[in-house]
Amino acid sequence: MAKQAGMATRSVRGSRTGRPIMALLDLLGRRWSLRILWELRGEPLTSRALRSACDEASPTVLQARLTELREAGFVELGDGGGYGLTPLGRELCETFMPLHRFAERWRR
Repeated sequence: MAKQAGMATRSVRGSRTGRPIMALLDLLGRRWSLRILWELRGEPLTSRALRSACDEASPTVLQARLTELREAGFVELGDGGGYGLTPLGRELCETFMPLHRFAERWRR
């Protein structure tokens, strides 16, 4: 929980309150953050596989986002060297599923 407590004290773009929801939306709104989480929802991926899944995102930006997502407690580096979701990261991705289903219906 210390990581989550630290999240509340970080500056948040576009918000002076630093409320947890604003901090979360700030993190998820950064380029590639949501895509990384989405690509990791099924299984852990190596940096190379994740970069390929993310349409060849810049390695520098990808690593910056992975660092931020790891610090936030959503992503972890596994023993085999691949990145995967933590239990908290899986819970977050589950919250996206109703939106995913809506988007699929909307697309049709």
